[in-house]
Amino acid sequence: MRFNLVDVFAESAYSGNPLAVFFCERALPAEMMQRIANEIHFSESVFVLSSQEEDEGWPVRIFTPLHEVAFAGHPSLGAAYIISRTLFDRPVSTVKLRAKAGLIPVYLSPERNGPLWMDQIPPLFGETLPASELAPVLGLPVEAIDGRYPVQEVSTGLPHILVPLVSLEALKEAKIDRERYFRLVEKTWAKPILVFSLQGRDSTHQVSVRMFADYLGVSEDPATGSGNGCLAGYLVKHRVLGAQEISLVSGQGHEIGRPSHLFLEGRDQEGGALSVRVGGRVVDTASGEWSL
Repeated sequence: MRFNLVDVFAESAYSGNPLAVFFCERALPAEMMQRIANEIHFSESVFVLSSQEEDEGWPVRIFTPLHEVAFAGHPSLGAAYIISRTLFDRPVSTVKLRAKAGLIPVYLSPERNGPLWMDQIPPLFGETLPASELAPVLGLPVEAIDGRYPVQEVSTGLPHILVPLVSLEALKEAKIDRERYFRLVEKTWAKPILVFSLQGRDSTHQVSVRMFADYLGVSEDPATGSGNGCLAGYLVKHRVLGAQEISLVSGQGHEIGRPSHLFLEGRDQEGGALSVRVGGRVVDTASGEWSL
């Protein structure tokens, strides 16, 4: 089975979020795909199920080391990038992926090494959770959570618990208590926890993010396209930046040595519907054959 390795949301090789893109020349059972994803043990691996584009797009399945997920951001950008490079005989501007969450259009940049963009489904807003319940899970005092905004479950295809923090220092100090974490997610719709601060680590980005998802086999994710899509919708819905439209750069992965840059756009459209886009660059690192 052919495969490619890429770094997504990366400004250079060996940063961003590593991804394995597998091309299935024959049907593989889900159990085998799950075992392969656990073997390579990236945050996610994506399997392209056809060598031909279908009417509704390229069918894909996405796996973390422990679970299949209906949607994830960096596998979508990475898969579209590799498909455009290896399965088309001409330049293309759009690659449509058909994931379990639905159709995902990914737009390629006409510029060399420019960012790719994906439209995410309109965000769904779930339950709000008490800050007092999240603080011990994150190893933080309750005062570290910004009480001006809710702790809330949000999904653009993969639900996350969004937690606003008062400072960049609080974000850096967060450390998951695994026992408390698993007790929490037993009863929540969302399993990953995304914490954010409105302070950038440097001048290249305006918001800082960390994401924890031990339930999925990912203790900390270097760059989370789905979670940052949720964040874009959250920032617009709650007018966190005082505007109904945002365009900014999110920084993630610095605490684990994988600095990542994610471009976020969100807009409150007429009728109250929110639109969300997430973009980032993709860098090739390797290709080869996987033994089955």
